[in-house]
Amino acid sequence: MIIDEKKGKEIIAKRVAKELSDGQLVNLGIGLPTKVANYIPKGINVTFQSENGMVGMGKACESGKEDANITNAGGQYVNILPQGAFFDSAMSFGLIRGGHVDATVLGALQVDEEGNLANWNIPGKFIPGMGGAMDLVVGAKKVIIAMLHTAKGKPKILKKCNLPFTAKKVVDLIVTELGVIEVTDKGLVLKEINKNITIDEIKAVTEAELIISENLKYMEG
Repeated sequence: MIIDEKKGKEIIAKRVAKELSDGQLVNLGIGLPTKVANYIPKGINVTFQSENGMVGMGKACESGKEDANITNAGGQYVNILPQGAFFDSAMSFGLIRGGHVDATVLGALQVDEEGNLANWNIPGKFIPGMGGAMDLVVGAKKVIIAMLHTAKGKPKILKKCNLPFTAKKVVDLIVTELGVIEVTDKGLVLKEINKNITIDEIKAVTEAELIISENLKYMEG
């Protein structure tokens, strides 16, 4: 089954939002992860951090209401909440490297069976650097990967990453439009599946071996 890309990203963002808890300090990576801020359940107070020097980051700005002075790490215009604050990069990375970030939500090019992450470089294409991802994946208490399950029909969840690593054995949870997969010492455990697909269908687009949880559930959304 093919899920529209826009719809798929919405499914992912909504599901990731349910992983976050009241009182947490959470970093959202650029791209798809920024959408998570739009789906935080009512009654849950999460403080979002952006590594370019902000805590209390709000949702993306509506068209015409942008403040040119307030952007996230990806250069997107965002709001800041009344209790938010700005500071320099030294303070920002002090929070990250000091272990004060409860969770980081990042995109990925590839993830493999060991929880290795490749999310910054495709050989032959110009990229200025891996940014703060290398610090986030070792500094945050939990690493959640939010990504579409495939890229141009090719699996992104592999037996072994073949793109340059961002870091080794750092991923805790993978959320795609097709399912929720936990990285464990025994391998990748499929804990939830999109109600519109079958186990065989998700296996067909996953190179890595999936261990099917005995308590497999349908994805919440």
